[in-house]
Amino acid sequence: MRRQQTTTAPAPAPYGSWHSPVSAGLAASHDGHPEYLGSVGEEVWWTAPRPEEGGRRALVRRRADGAERSVLPPPWNVRSRVMGYGGVPWAAVPRPGRGPLVVFVHFDDQRLYAVEPDAPEGAAPRPLTPVSPVGGGLRWADLRIHPGRGEVWGVLEEFTGERPGDVRRVIAAVPLDGSAAGDRAAVRELTDARHDFVTGPRLSPDGRRAVWIAWDHPRMPWDGTEVMLAEVTAEGGFTAVRPVAGSAEESVAQAEWAPDGSLLFVSDRGGWWQLQRLAPDGAPGGGASRTTLCDRPEEFGGPLWKLGHRWFAPLPGGLIAVLHGRGAQVLGILDPATGALADVPGPWTEWEPTLAVDGTRVRGVAAGPRSGHEVVELDVRTGRARVIGSPHTDPVDPAYYPEPRSRTFTGPDGREIHAQIHPPHNPDHTAPEGELPPFVVWAHGGPTSRAPLVLDLEIAYFTSRGIGVAEVNYGGSTGHGRVYRNRLRGQWGVVDVEDCAAVARALADEGSADRARLAIRGGSAGGWTAAVSLTTTGLYACGTVIYPILDLTAWATGGTHDFESRYTESLVGPLAEVPERYRERSPVHRADRIRAPFLLLQGLEDTICPPAQCERLLQVIAGRGVPHAYLTFEGEGHGFRRADTMIRVLEAELALYAQTFGIERADVPALELTR
Repeated sequence: MRRQQTTTAPAPAPYGSWHSPVSAGLAASHDGHPEYLGSVGEEVWWTAPRPEEGGRRALVRRRADGAERSVLPPPWNVRSRVMGYGGVPWAAVPRPGRGPLVVFVHFDDQRLYAVEPDAPEGAAPRPLTPVSPVGGGLRWADLRIHPGRGEVWGVLEEFTGERPGDVRRVIAAVPLDGSAAGDRAAVRELTDARHDFVTGPRLSPDGRRAVWIAWDHPRMPWDGTEVMLAEVTAEGGFTAVRPVAGSAEESVAQAEWAPDGSLLFVSDRGGWWQLQRLAPDGAPGGGASRTTLCDRPEEFGGPLWKLGHRWFAPLPGGLIAVLHGRGAQVLGILDPATGALADVPGPWTEWEPTLAVDGTRVRGVAAGPRSGHEVVELDVRTGRARVIGSPHTDPVDPAYYPEPRSRTFTGPDGREIHAQIHPPHNPDHTAPEGELPPFVVWAHGGPTSRAPLVLDLEIAYFTSRGIGVAEVNYGGSTGHGRVYRNRLRGQWGVVDVEDCAAVARALADEGSADRARLAIRGGSAGGWTAAVSLTTTGLYACGTVIYPILDLTAWATGGTHDFESRYTESLVGPLAEVPERYRERSPVHRADRIRAPFLLLQGLEDTICPPAQCERLLQVIAGRGVPHAYLTFEGEGHGFRRADTMIRVLEAELALYAQTFGIERADVPALELTR
């Protein structure tokens, strides 16, 4: 959409009061992006968000003629719950003359289903796995179909009791004939090797070996993992299982086989996630045969929050498609023989870890500061890249988009702090002379994650109304090497809070933000940072706290899911050794220090940061005279996915800022604050 030429001068109006075409409904309808992309013959498939359909994830296929079609109608929801965050929830194989065979995870019951979408009579999905009566049931992710064996392989997460930690994860095979649909015993476990966490196995080109990644509590996958190698028996079992790379202090994020039978993996042994090779006859542990293919101080991998993420993909001729960069990741083609790396031209400055290869074509999901996520294909022979699916279209005039900048600030002890700064921007308005804008500091979740510099209409919702946004990649964030990531070890609730405050103060000191109208906002781990900031800094006029961690002790003693149940041991310290630290840093024990108004937002089906965390804070804050609002949402878990929820959340957040900053707005419902 192009902006209409006009001679009308921008109208003066106070920051925060500007009129904008970026509505909450528009932002909600564009929330989420394509994920879990794969090649199925000449077709490209991926999952896509459907906020208007109750937040389900649709499975989409792009046919060879370019037409996009949904594989399954509502209410089928292709999404896994494994580890709480999921993983690759589908697999498909082409069958000449018959159309593809698809296996997928349905979110509601977590069963595996098989379907033949091109069957003449439109056959309905048939279940492959049973429903478990225990705990959260049987869950599946990181799937691969092996037609020759008549099976689909992947990760099985099986609950053995009602507590969050009563769970086991194994590599398992499920018959494609449906014989396991009512019989758990028909599910075949592929190895006796036991770890708390595993990824799905990858078969070597000759089918004789399998490789996967494993780790155990209390480590998180970005702390340390092991690459496990096994011989595959004629019956399809694994034997001679052994580690060949990784350790308690070495994180391997992805492992794949190259066409020549060598093993490729991304390891941070040198301080950065870099691509390495292990020769087929390499000794356990790597030894002299372990080689770094491109020795740059950049990240060629990332945090393994979801099973099946792919930061690299081998090509048939020996080249490797890789994602790499510092603070952002772009697509490049690596020649491992020379170490030469050629980046893909185009407007895409951020690529998701979901690469797929079909011959000499590389497919991925990419975005930029002026465009949303879209499916992109690179032809390695010609070097030409083009959008082939989910193309970005401007829902409003792009003149209303933010004009962001990546910046580096100086924090305590002179340390660097990376941030994305989105100043207020609207072509129809200008602020009165001398007025400084309000700014909201956004603390990302994780905390082992980062805020990418891509177009986000939630940010545009605020910046086009005259409220700035500062996304802070505080110490502990990914994208800047292991040393930067390890800054948060033992310092969660300290370094993240200090870094966010340092960016806010710097913006005020340089005259980019109004010191009296600073706010903080975050969800999940970012909700923790926002809440701790309200109890310690005295810097912010208000805060928005979204599905947060608020009580460390409760969270670390059965108050969250198994995956993150020991996360605090690295972020804070072992509970048995520093129990006072858990209490001193928790907002529920500092609620008497909160003076600023705040908005608390919570999904009632959240098992990662349960509503009980918010309820404890509200019990302590009751009657203390601090203005606050608590909004809960039925049917929402950790991360809001329904359009009506996201609209309510954005409008409530804007209403909080309007009330706190003294901004007059009649276009959002009033937010009733309790004292």
